[in-house]
Formats: sequence, structure tokens, C-alpha cells
Amino acid sequence: MSSESLPLSGARAVSAREAAPADRGYDYGFVGRSVAEAIGSFLLVFVGVAVAIFATGTGITSPLAFGLALAAAMVAFGYISGGHFNPAITLGSAVAGRTAWKYVLPYILAQLVGAILGVAILWVAINGHDQFGAQTKEFFLSASNGYAENSPTEFPLPSALLLEVISGALLTAVFLGATARRYGAVAAAFAVGVTYAVLLTMLAPVTGGGINPARSTATAIFAGGSALEQLWLFWAAPLLGAVIAGLIFLSVDMTVESRRGTHDHDRAETAEHVETATPAAANSATANPAAATPVTGTSPVVDEETRGFFDKPSARSADEDRPQDGTPGGRA
Repeated sequence: MSSESLPLSGARAVSAREAAPADRGYDYGFVGRSVAEAIGSFLLVFVGVAVAIFATGTGITSPLAFGLALAAAMVAFGYISGGHFNPAITLGSAVAGRTAWKYVLPYILAQLVGAILGVAILWVAINGHDQFGAQTKEFFLSASNGYAENSPTEFPLPSALLLEVISGALLTAVFLGATARRYGAVAAAFAVGVTYAVLLTMLAPVTGGGINPARSTATAIFAGGSALEQLWLFWAAPLLGAVIAGLIFLSVDMTVESRRGTHDHDRAETAEHVETATPAAANSATANPAAATPVTGTSPVVDEETRGFFDKPSARSADEDRPQDGTPGGRA
């Protein structure tokens, strides 16, 4: 779906992430990152909604199309912006400390522009058809998200809200976890894309599949009526779920940093103790080399390569998160 490069979000060393753009001589900045988010959102919504409208009864379903398009967009454009393409992912990534807050509003606006443009092109294409032009609004209403009477199976508001919040939290958690590991851009994009497709498949009979406020807004604008009236839920629920996931990752990152700070303090105290040893102790160490080995305390050594899923230190710089060299960002 913050911003961070794909394999990367909050797990790599700050020095490596900051050095790479300078070494390659480029920094995409606000404009480049925002354009990448707009293009990725356009691809995601254009393909997913087109399949939902045109490809009914074929081998590929709309949720699968959305998942594949998201994975492709993350690999293609994630190295520029982090690969969010979803306002919920952007907010969750910022809450987790993976994306600088100054990028949140530009990213969300870019995502909305890309999504609306994608649906607008479909609207123009359908209106140009003599037979289907009169049914354009119905097409987009069927592709929009809704609850109660607008739900495919008439799920009530509480059920739709609950499932959308949980789905938003799960998608954000997978994004933050996958993009923070060292398995590469394709692996992270695959994990996020598959998760998105599976969650949309689960939500399809409940709300028509939401999770992405930009996508929900784009179809609701062209469907109008009740789709616009119920749009609030498809902003509130995914954003709430994303904030929950972001806070969990932030708290775990802070715990890891606190633990590492304690280890550093213990090592500093040991070094100070060795440096202030009495001359007699130094002479004794010279006479007995075995006694010269300093005590390093009981703090375990943290191995970066074997850290667990959540055992990832934050890699954000103080004022900006930069894309890492050569690897697309993950940041559905």
C-alpha cells in the first residue's frame, strides 16, 4: 500500500536509506512521489473496477484483479513513493513512523486524483456505447461499496463497519510487515497483493469490497445517490483499522528501541568500569592474561538478520523518510 522503499519501510538502517539517494544523485521529492502515487492508484482502480464491470462471468474476478494490479503497481512505482496507493495505508504508515507526516495529505490527494481519473475514463468509455450508455449509473452503482440495502447480501451497518475495520487493520499490518523485511520488492508486493485480493473476496458479499477509501470515493462519485450517502463508512472504517495497526507497530518499534538503548547503556557502563580500573588491577591482568577479558554483562547480542516479524527498529530519519536505493517501496 509509507515514504519507504519496499523491502525497507521501517526496518533498515537510517544511514543506508539516507545514503542511497545521495549516491545515485536523485531525490524524487513531493512532486515525484505524489505523481507515483497517482499513477499507481490509477492503475489499481482502473483495472479493478473495469474487471468488476466488464469481466463478469470470466475466469478472473474483481478482487483478484485488484490484488494483481496492486502488486504490479508496488513493484513498478513503489521505489519512488513507497507504494501505498491507498489513504488507509498512508495514514497507518505515518502513525507507525514509517512515512513522514508531511507526505500524508499530498499522497491522499494524489491517490484520489488517480482513482477518480481511472473511473472517469471508464465512464466515458461506457457512455460511448449505444446500448450500455443509458445504464452507466447502474454499472457504477453495482461497482460501488455499500451496506444495508446497498450490500449485495444486505449486511447491516454494524457488521459492515466491523469487517471493514478489521480488514483495514490486517491489510495495513501486512503492508508494514512485508515492506520492512529483506525479501525484496517482488516478495513484499506479492504478500500485500494477495492479502488485498483475499480480503476483498471476503468483503465482496458484505460491502462489495472496500478497504481503499480512494477507490470507494471514485465509484461513488459516478454512481451518486445512496453510494455517496454511505461513503463515510468506507473512509472511517479503513482509516480506523489502519491507525490501530500503525499504533501496534509503533509501540513494538519503540519497545525494541528501548531495549537496544538499555543494552547500549550496559555496554557503556562496562567500558567505563574497565577504563577506570586501578593500576594494580591492570598489573594483575598483565600477569594473568586470562583475567584481562572484560565482563560484557548479560545483555544478548541483537542479530539484525534473525529479528522476528515485529523486531524491527524504526528506520525513519528525523524529518523525512527516503526511498532506498534500487529496491521498490511498499510502502496497497
